[in-house]
Parts: sequence; C-alpha cells; structure tokens
Amino acid sequence: MKYKIIFLAILGFIVLFSCTNKISGPAQNPIIHADVPDLSMIRVGDNYYMSSTTMHMAPGVPIMKSNDLVNWKIINYAYDTLANIDALNLINGKTSYGRGSWASCIRYHNSKYYVSTFSSTTGKTYIFSTEDIEKGPWERITFRPSLHDNNLFFDDNGKIYMIWGNGRLMITELKEDLSGLQEGTERVLIENASAPAGNRIMLSAEGSQLFKVNGKYYLFDITWPRGGMRTVIIHRADNINGPWEGRVALQDKGVAQGGLIDTPEGNWFAYLFRDYGSVGRIPYLVPVKWEDDWPVLGIAGKVPDILEGLPASKGLIPDIVASDEFDRKKGDPVLPLVWQWNHNPDNNLWSVSERKGFLRLKTGRIDSLFAKSRNTLTQRTFGPECSGSTLIDVSNLEDDDFAGLCVLQRKFGQVGVKIQDGEKYIFMVSNKTDTPTELESVLLSQNNIYLKIECDFRDRVDVANFFYSLDGKTWNALGGPLEMEYTLMEHFMGYRFGLFNYATKNPGGFADFDWFRITDSISVEITGKLDI
Repeated sequence: MKYKIIFLAILGFIVLFSCTNKISGPAQNPIIHADVPDLSMIRVGDNYYMSSTTMHMAPGVPIMKSNDLVNWKIINYAYDTLANIDALNLINGKTSYGRGSWASCIRYHNSKYYVSTFSSTTGKTYIFSTEDIEKGPWERITFRPSLHDNNLFFDDNGKIYMIWGNGRLMITELKEDLSGLQEGTERVLIENASAPAGNRIMLSAEGSQLFKVNGKYYLFDITWPRGGMRTVIIHRADNINGPWEGRVALQDKGVAQGGLIDTPEGNWFAYLFRDYGSVGRIPYLVPVKWEDDWPVLGIAGKVPDILEGLPASKGLIPDIVASDEFDRKKGDPVLPLVWQWNHNPDNNLWSVSERKGFLRLKTGRIDSLFAKSRNTLTQRTFGPECSGSTLIDVSNLEDDDFAGLCVLQRKFGQVGVKIQDGEKYIFMVSNKTDTPTELESVLLSQNNIYLKIECDFRDRVDVANFFYSLDGKTWNALGGPLEMEYTLMEHFMGYRFGLFNYATKNPGGFADFDWFRITDSISVEITGKLDI
C-alpha cells in the first residue's frame, strides 16, 4: 500500500509538472501561432536561426533562435531603422505600411552570419553581416536595384550568387565583397518557374530559396494556381546552370513558401507558413523524406497536425511576446526585443526613465489620423486566443489628445482616453469601414484607467473585444466587437497590440503607461456598465 501511495504521488507530480509547464507530448502545427512570415532558416551546430519579415516596423528583420525547431526566441534584429526617409519616418503625409523590407534570407558562411533583404520603399537590396548573431554589431551593405524576394547563396565552388524574381527567376553572381552585382553575370535561371503548377496561375513563383544537398541543387518557390491554393514548387538540377526539372511538392492547407532544414540526428523538415486570417502568416513544419534524390514533403502529401519526434511548445510568452512592467535595472535593455515601433520612432518623444517604472509617450506634433501618428509601440497578437492590457495615467494629456491601447492593422480598433473641452472620456473606435468611427464613449472622473483588448482567433473567428476598468478588478465592455480582417493592401501583417498617444490640437502632452500585460487566454468576466 505504501509503495502504491508513493507511486501515485510521483505520477501526480509528473502530470502536474507536465501540464503546468506545457512540455508534454509531441509538437503541433503551427509551431508559432503568430505572424512570422517569409521565414528563412539555418542550422549552425545544434542551434537553429530564423529570420522573418516585419516590413514597416522598427527595428526590422527579427532574428530568432531555437535548439529544437519548435521553441523560438527573438534574439536580435538586422537593423534598428532601414532608412531615414519620410515614408519610414511617418512624416509629411508619407507612410510605408506593407512595404519597408520584405522576405529576407539568412545564411552562415566562413564563421559569419548573413541576412539579405530588399525594399521597394528605398529601391535597394540590403546585406547585413555579423560574427555574433546575438550581440552584433551588424555591418550593412546596400546596392541597387531592389531584387525581389532575393536569395543569397554561397556555393562551394567559391562563387556567391543571388536569385530573385517572380515567375521568371533570375540569377547573378555578386562581387566578392558583396557590394553589388558582378557585371555580365546576370541571366535567366528558370523562364517560367510556375509551370509545374499549370497554366492558370494567380501568383507566379517567388520566394526562392536555394539549397545544395549531396551535390544537387534544390530550389524552393511558392506559387498559387487560380482557383487553388498556395503551392510549393521544387526545381532540381545537378548544376546551378541547369537544366532544371520541377514538380509540385505540396498542395495542402495553403501551407507554402520556405525551404529545407535538417537536424543533427539526420531528420529533415520543410519550414513553411500559412495564411491564417487576421492573426497573420504563421509558421509550420512539414516532415521531409528523400526518394530518388527528391525531397518528399508531408505525410501522404498532407501537412500533419502532430510532429512526432519534436518537443511540444512551451508557449510564445515570454520569448516571442511578453508582458512589460517598464521597470528597468542597470544593464537592462531600454526596450525588450518583443517590442517594435510602428515605423521609425522619434526618440525624443518617448522614455522609460523620465518616470521610473513607466513608459512615457509624448506628443510633438499634430496628427489628424491615428494611422499616421508616430511612436505607437507594438508587439504581436497570437492565437488561438490572447489578451493585452495596460494601466495608463492620463493626467498630463492636452485637450484633443488621444491615448490608449489598440489592435493595429488597416481595420484597427482602439480603446483609450480622449480629452474634450477639459473633460476626460473613455472611448472605443472601430476602423472596420476604413472610416474611424467612435462606437461609444463614457465620461471619466479619474486619472488612472485600466484598458484591455481580447482577441479570439479560434477557427478564424477573428474578433476583438474592448474593455475598461476603474479598479483593475471589474471589467466593462465598451463599444462593440471588431471583426478583424487581414488586409493585403497597406499593412500586410497580422494584428498587433499597440500603445499610442497622439495630439490633434495641442502638442506637448504625455501619457504614462504603468505596464503592459499579455496572456494566452480571454477570461474577462463582463459585468454591467459602471456609473462613472
């Protein structure tokens, strides 16, 4: 009996530990239920590194690290700001929503890390390099033109190539110092890379990623047949100059665009992403086996939900998204890497030191539209459900100032405080119709207010709800639900939580955010409205 009790106690502890720490069982797709698109991946020893796209956000081109392909942590960015121009600075009426920098490529060569990307906003191609991927510094090389979806490839023949294009794929050699294209080497690599998927193509082959395995070249691309889904195309050649033969490698769930990665144990996967509604483009891993020198993707051609042999996710908090109390000790980063600014920030108008334990957002100009206002501090929403909340001190807002919490995309939603004729109001605004519309406002008689937004991405419900509280305990719904929508035009990314403050009449006010807290649940109990 004694041994039975001991056994049951141990078993109970194991179950409790496993549930509490989310480490039991195999991995599941998606491996990251958040907007991490255009992923490029390498393995160096036992560590994996991944770069992704964040477009108009600053800093840009996030670099993530994992030791198991499932649990990832943001460790760096390739740049703080891409360029000092009006569109990226959100000045003179210019914006860079949905542009900035696009699909990057990460590589490791001769003990050095490289990340290439491109920008239609600046018209340039960029190559960043460092010997220390976690601490930097990063060296920057730029040249024209802007090469779409470029892929940097160090061949073992000593040559450095760059592949790019849409449908008609091009290749060129780069100069030895990577400072530009080697004159006279540009040529067509594949005339019509979409051809294996048929003639009725909606999105021509792009997102090229080239790999060399056992002496053969494998080129991954994404295409989209009209009336079908996003599709993985693979071309193979014995020589980089061709001839190339291509085939459809995967058509399931619209999971596509990416490349190959192997484990130290010799297992292979394809890393790809899936468009998944308003949460954005989310990463998947697909098992790969080799048949007749071809990588065969999936299980019987399907993307599995369960990934045997890989550990379960520990969750995205705190390595991809995280709460922040804004308390800074000596040596702490001014802003943790989970944060990105919507466009380049004005560093004179924000601080985490002017008031200890608070993020202060100051206004320095007049903005008529929220989407064109500066210094909105953001981080990703994530699925299947999440909530973001903050406590804000609005005692130093000026008349016609607006400050609070938002979910940012083209069809944004806001909950916050505005000042009108000296009175404070809690408000909720929806931009579902592309015309910012106040759905409700309530008179506020205190300076500190709690705000919360809950996002439900389960089964692509894609709904956000907005709340306020006077005491942090009793929450009240405000306005109404926002039907979130992923828009390709302009923003081209999943929804993000954002902290904002902007002036529409008198610059010079400021808002103090005590903390931002993020959770993986939506558990607010909605009560009746409070009389305030």
